[in-house]
Amino acid sequence: MIGIVMFFVALFALLLGFPVAFTFGGIALLFGVWAEGVEIFAFMPYRIQSIMENTVLMAVPLFVFMGLVLQKTRLAEQLLESMGRLFGGVRGGIAISTVLVGTLLAASTGVVGASVVAMGLISLPVMLKYNYDKGLACGTICASGTLGQIIPPSIVLILLGDVLGVPVGDLFQAAVWPGIVLVGVYVVYILIYAKLNPQAAQPIERDDSISRREEVIKALKAVIPPLALIVVVLGSIFAGVATPTESAALGGAGAIVLSLLYRQFSWKMVYESAKETVNVTAMVFAILLGATAFSMAFTYTGGDLLVEEWMLNIPGEKWGFLIVTMLVILILGFFIDFVEICFIIVPILAPVAETLGINMTWFAILVAMNLQTSFLTPPFGFSLFYLKGVAPAGVTTRDIYRGVVPFIGLQILVLASLLLFPEFYGMG
Repeated sequence: MIGIVMFFVALFALLLGFPVAFTFGGIALLFGVWAEGVEIFAFMPYRIQSIMENTVLMAVPLFVFMGLVLQKTRLAEQLLESMGRLFGGVRGGIAISTVLVGTLLAASTGVVGASVVAMGLISLPVMLKYNYDKGLACGTICASGTLGQIIPPSIVLILLGDVLGVPVGDLFQAAVWPGIVLVGVYVVYILIYAKLNPQAAQPIERDDSISRREEVIKALKAVIPPLALIVVVLGSIFAGVATPTESAALGGAGAIVLSLLYRQFSWKMVYESAKETVNVTAMVFAILLGATAFSMAFTYTGGDLLVEEWMLNIPGEKWGFLIVTMLVILILGFFIDFVEICFIIVPILAPVAETLGINMTWFAILVAMNLQTSFLTPPFGFSLFYLKGVAPAGVTTRDIYRGVVPFIGLQILVLASLLLFPEFYGMG
């Protein structure tokens, strides 16, 4: 039971606010030495070397850099302005345009914080100006900003691909259809909400000084550059021309080209993007090293065998395991970050999934969809904090929490459909 005790001690320490990487590493050291002696960590240097030489993980800093460069252009602003004009005449049109812009930002930047902050600064004041329900406005922005966790190129999918031993290119392809379905469900919900509550999502009066044709042309000019980058990055992977790591490098170069196109390029911008990339990458790899030490101690103390025995004895075999797994990850997502879940929880569950003959690509997409929900769930959903940080004074935390609840429900609904009808998504 040492491994199980170690796991709950680590979870408790995380809830107290201790740094993630040091929590995992420190607890692994204490329990590992106590249970097996210092010899338990004899192979740790080889594990670290293996992580550092992992070419798949090289895609993480490259995609982060791509997203940060695009964040510092006027990409989100131009997209929101153009889409807002196109859909503004529809009841709930600004919210729909926010979802569509969130989709494009997810596929081109994948940085949740940047997407939520950008749309919170630009789209939220406009929706409030036209008397949108505060909950609908806040929920739409938070949910749209988290699409980068499931729509490729997603950092979550790269990490899951490495942990589960599934080719990242396969995960990117498998995630496209669930991502599109989720976007479609958001749009349908907004249309139904606006129909049932006309005063909560009013249309914008058209500007007669600009023709419809001019609006469409302006929108296309805003959409085509990021769309071209998406096609180059994902198309090169899907066509088998480049590996995810190579396409990430291509994406970074493409982001620089777009910054030149939007006339936002400067060496200061490149330096700041590179510096933030180092910070994010250092955080991810520090957690990975701590998680590696934790998993070694957990395994050597027999914790993995105990968990496997419990999971294999769950009623319903494969389906019982999947339902319990999804519930556990969903509940943990209320309290801890997706990176910890990827590196600690998923490696414990992966051998059981393989033993039960579960398609690992499908399993990875289920986990990714579930982890996306963790960005919205109170009390520690990051998207909620990002939006609260830039929201006008009249928007309360209660408005944000109330707004995300329906979207959490929609995500769980799509997750359930992916679980029950994998054939519909080309998996199973």
